[in-house]
Amino acid sequence: MLPPQQKVDYLSTIAIFRDLSQPELMQMDRTITMSTCRTGKIFYMPEDQAEVLFLLKKGRVQLYRMSSAGKKIVVATLGPGAIFGEMALVGQRMHNTYAQALDECTLCVMSLADVERLLQEKPEVAFRLVQALGERVSTLETRLEDIAFKSISARLAAELLQLADEQGAGNTVRGLTHQELAERLGTYRETTTQTLNEFKAEGLIEIGRKRITILDRSGLQAIADS
Repeated sequence: MLPPQQKVDYLSTIAIFRDLSQPELMQMDRTITMSTCRTGKIFYMPEDQAEVLFLLKKGRVQLYRMSSAGKKIVVATLGPGAIFGEMALVGQRMHNTYAQALDECTLCVMSLADVERLLQEKPEVAFRLVQALGERVSTLETRLEDIAFKSISARLAAELLQLADEQGAGNTVRGLTHQELAERLGTYRETTTQTLNEFKAEGLIEIGRKRITILDRSGLQAIADS
């Protein structure tokens, strides 16, 4: 369990709480519990009515949906500082969405009742939460537009460039299988593998075991923008 000041320091980094003072954050200490979980834990499933708000401190959580044919489509991959389970705050079930830990995770958890009380007492937190919901919807709309209107090549090129930047490992993307890349794109593994091989043949990338090295960023960017 984190000491109170460390918990306060962490809460101050979360966007929806950034307008609160240190004393106000200290008052929240009794309403928040810390939790750890192993890789693979499912926090909620479709049609669950979440009763808590999750604040991710460490690790990654994937939000995804399953098609009627059993194909997994990744909606978002969340990192430290993200919140999830927030749809329950506006009276919504999780519909077709799963939330699953990609790594060993550390989280702060607030009950729905405590969050609702905080929103009533602190309108600035409610405003930040609305902003967060809007950003999540905007991200989802962009992803759906890409699936609908962009080619697999364009989406894969953009995904590789984004992942390389997010991982901060120069021009190398690590830790993802072809299946996981396919799920992020909303397509099939075979299609993803074929497209990666085409990129390799064109000298754009080099492929290793759970490692893809970008050799020509400008070439990939041109495909991503097409």
